[in-house]
Amino acid sequence: MIPQTWTPPPTPAHDPLTPARDITHQHFQAGDQVIVLKGVAGGELWGDAMRIVAPSWHTPTDEDGWRLRDATGGAQTYVTAHPRYLVHLSRRCPDCLIYLRAMEDRLLPKYAGHDSLVDCGWYTVTALNQLVHITDVQSGR
Repeated sequence: MIPQTWTPPPTPAHDPLTPARDITHQHFQAGDQVIVLKGVAGGELWGDAMRIVAPSWHTPTDEDGWRLRDATGGAQTYVTAHPRYLVHLSRRCPDCLIYLRAMEDRLLPKYAGHDSLVDCGWYTVTALNQLVHITDVQSGR
């Protein structure tokens, strides 16, 4: 019997913005605070805040990525991510603000009235601790 509190895992929401985002490796620097946007909570975007540690190779996309440290720890304290997944928290750069606004315009109306946390299911972490967007996984990169 399925418990009453069980809910099925979310079907990933379509995200055409992140895969098409053109951000170079040089856009971020070691020490920058960033966020990986994952969904909506209480009418605002939410995600995982991390600090960039060092350059790294991002195998799933065959491009340079960044090694990130999650200050809250957990099973995945360090992950490697492609630059297009990241948004600056430590400074207000135009590229990240444009992306952030586009994500807000797309997601906030879609989940208006949802008070709970909505994880859009865009990311997975590989066995090599690499953060991968579902579009990269599906395209076989």
